[in-house]
Amino acid sequence: VHADKWIPVLPNTDAAMQLAIIYTWIKEGTYNKEYVDTHTVGFDKVKAYVTGEEDGVPKTPEWASPKCGVPEWTIKALAREFAERITSIVHFFGGGFIRGPWSSEPARLECIMLGMQGLGGPGVHQCQVTWHGMPRSEKAPKNRMFTFGAVATGAGWLMDSRVGYPMTGNSRVSQKQFFPKTKFHEAVLNPPISWYGKSQASAPPEDQFIKYTYPAEGCSEIHMVWSDSVCMTTCWHEGMKTLEVFRNPKIEFVVHQHPWLENDCFCADIILPACTTYEVDDMMPNYWPGLQFNNLMYQKQAVKPIGESMSDYDITLAVARKLGMEEAVTEGKSLDEWMKWTYDNMDLTERIGWEDLKEKGYYVFPTADGWEKDPPGLRKFYEDPENNSLKTPTGKLEFYSARLAEHFPDDEERPPIPKWIEKSETHDERLSSERARKYPLLMMSNHGRWRMHAQCDDITWTREIPTCKVRAWDGYMYEPLWLNPQTAAERGIKDGDIVRAYNERGSVLCGARVWERMMPGVAYVDHGSRVDWIIPGKLDRGGAINLISPAKTVSKNCPGMASSGYLAEVEKVTMAQMGEWQKQYPEAFVREYDPASGLRFNAWIAED
Repeated sequence: VHADKWIPVLPNTDAAMQLAIIYTWIKEGTYNKEYVDTHTVGFDKVKAYVTGEEDGVPKTPEWASPKCGVPEWTIKALAREFAERITSIVHFFGGGFIRGPWSSEPARLECIMLGMQGLGGPGVHQCQVTWHGMPRSEKAPKNRMFTFGAVATGAGWLMDSRVGYPMTGNSRVSQKQFFPKTKFHEAVLNPPISWYGKSQASAPPEDQFIKYTYPAEGCSEIHMVWSDSVCMTTCWHEGMKTLEVFRNPKIEFVVHQHPWLENDCFCADIILPACTTYEVDDMMPNYWPGLQFNNLMYQKQAVKPIGESMSDYDITLAVARKLGMEEAVTEGKSLDEWMKWTYDNMDLTERIGWEDLKEKGYYVFPTADGWEKDPPGLRKFYEDPENNSLKTPTGKLEFYSARLAEHFPDDEERPPIPKWIEKSETHDERLSSERARKYPLLMMSNHGRWRMHAQCDDITWTREIPTCKVRAWDGYMYEPLWLNPQTAAERGIKDGDIVRAYNERGSVLCGARVWERMMPGVAYVDHGSRVDWIIPGKLDRGGAINLISPAKTVSKNCPGMASSGYLAEVEKVTMAQMGEWQKQYPEAFVREYDPASGLRFNAWIAED
């Protein structure tokens, strides 16, 4: 919107354009040869691949153009301007760029591109726009384990299911087995499974070479799911298969605790009503990317718990009490004492008193003295790589990873140097695929601007915004599906039509938003719309697009999700087609519904 030029790229094809830019720099000699010689390792191998010496295929702009949808002259112009001008690469959190099949490759190629132009030099950086742009705080919290969110309501033995690390509360509790959240389908449906790395962003690099197995030795498979994050269907990958997992006989019992009746709650045997954040006392350390200032919030209860709802912590204690484990969970501390323990362990006693913090309600970590003199980015490495080496085996910027070659010699999805991957054992989601004959569009999905994951999908004000919901001819407010006018016209679709996005994994209904903001051949739906089943496990009316994303991870050795840049098709839904669904599944169309806020709580309540 605010750029001088927009270069649209087909979803999940950035690697092709990046390789073509690198090719142009090599052929025209417009890269920092001295820096590459002194600060990097493996450029010779990258050069051999890019120029075609390795495989006979030069990665030219002409080669890249049909893959990424960018004209070859535009790629050349971008490569030349990138090289001529001081250029940094800026991200927020990454969006679909980091959540697609083989998305490790464009991330690694980005580092090579910056390295070829002198990473760390004046104006040559890779930065996250808000995090790395803020001044250094006077002193970071002593205990970083508290920087992931609320503490008091989760104090005790709760674990984050994705990583197997204690994220809140008692750090002395061990965990015998775990699996990444992205392995949920596979762990239940096809055990035993193994993988590498705990899949935590802050884990040390060496962790990706550690092999883990589920079930772990001496442990059984899981028989019960107890979750306070009830968004596996909507917020993760292939939610259709998630429903299959919850229905599997191995899962004997499902407990979900949540303030709202939505998404995974429909799969629960018991739903425990949890408080909202306004109904509890809590401690909130905010030391996380995206913040302008690091701070600690003492959160005071605004209203008493509504109905029979309880805080997540009190729900945990109630269950522990029944199991005779209350003392083990609380360690004899009250809620207020756990909050005080958090304060004590963040090394704040000399900065603000406990009673003063409770009275004031917050503490902002001051900006450090002399922050203006801090070297930007990797400036010290740029100036003196010998005495300011990187934390890599060679101490240099590694274009070629000897550790990947050693640990994963047969991994063609994340080889020692980043490459373009057309198809692999994990994914077949390119437009060159045979599947593209049936599903010729690339489905793109980012985190939406009008909600946080599935939260806030029921706010009446934002639902009136054309990019938040589309009011169709049946009065239902559908999740927008963006299409280019050319792509829409080929399918007889007009703005405001009800459409069905589908592939072999299932179907999701949306409302068409037709405009030039999308490239031809692309469909786009925001992630996070709440599920509204017509046919559970097959057809959703709510626009929860992750229901039809791939179940497989980024690649076989990268356990992230691949929920953007996959093949799908879109078709117009006719009144006759909708009428047929209404006849076959009448219960799905008589639920209490308010266009202003969506499905009502009563929609899911069946009276005796």
